Amino acid sequence: MRNLEVVLPFWLDRPDQEAMEIALAASQNGFGALWIGEMATYDAFALATAIGLRAPQLRLKIGPLAVGVRGPVTLALGVSTVASLTGNPVDLALGASSPAIVSGWHNRHWTHHLTVMRETIECLRPMLDGARTNYTGRYVGSHGFRLRSPSPETRIALGAFGPGMIHLAAQHADEVVLNLASPARVAEVRSAIDGAASGRPAPRLTVWVPVALNPDAAAHTQLAGQLGVYLAPPGYGEMFSALGFDDLVQRARSGATRRELATAIPVELLDQVCALGSAYRIAKQLQAYTDAGADCVAVVPSTAQDAGARATLAALNGG
Repeated sequence: MRNLEVVLPFWLDRPDQEAMEIALAASQNGFGALWIGEMATYDAFALATAIGLRAPQLRLKIGPLAVGVRGPVTLALGVSTVASLTGNPVDLALGASSPAIVSGWHNRHWTHHLTVMRETIECLRPMLDGARTNYTGRYVGSHGFRLRSPSPETRIALGAFGPGMIHLAAQHADEVVLNLASPARVAEVRSAIDGAASGRPAPRLTVWVPVALNPDAAAHTQLAGQLGVYLAPPGYGEMFSALGFDDLVQRARSGATRRELATAIPVELLDQVCALGSAYRIAKQLQAYTDAGADCVAVVPSTAQDAGARATLAALNGG
């Protein structure tokens, strides 16, 4: 399968250092790009630098990072640092994140997402091209800063789910990223992006899909534990309800713990938004996303029974 990339997972039951093993397995098995996000383990730019120094051929796609946490100058410095120290091509993905992370962890305001996102992109693009900043928005601004090492080839992706952010991405981003989406949802977003592009080329659409090669109970538990986090949030919950799992969504929104939800998530739900089974079956499931309108599929490999995702990525082989 063409246009297949890899996402570093943040499995809660695995050691942090496994991220480097997965990155090297992606590089060794011929994948061209690696998505490097950020949660409660490593700083994304630092991890990307460490990976790039050991896997010089990989395109490093950093994020999505919360625009409520890092401003345009900090984002530009991060991209420039990774690109100049590694020599790898570097892209940047942005997102709104959540109140728990932006307000709870970082003590920043989690408001006015659409305006902040648009202004961040408008301020950031000239900066990456090497221009001196002169931008005043309602919430975002920068004046007099210029990157010593511009990164004009950097593409900006946007992690989007709701209609407002999808519309914004269609008009301002180079790529749209969906996580835990069914093929039907991908088709809806593809149509929305194409319709909202307003005369500019429609951005590339990438979907992150968790995968597990010949999964056992441990892999199912790992995937269910992560999926349980997404049952309650707006947008995700409605999608899972439409897939026939409204009872789980209501339990999540009523305060059920992640552990309780994980034990209640059936394999049938995992099959709706993941690719599970033999290498042949996984490839067939991933093809369904391409058929629905995705330009690229980025696999999120389960490592519960496959340390470092070595067997999974070798089986998929980047092709």
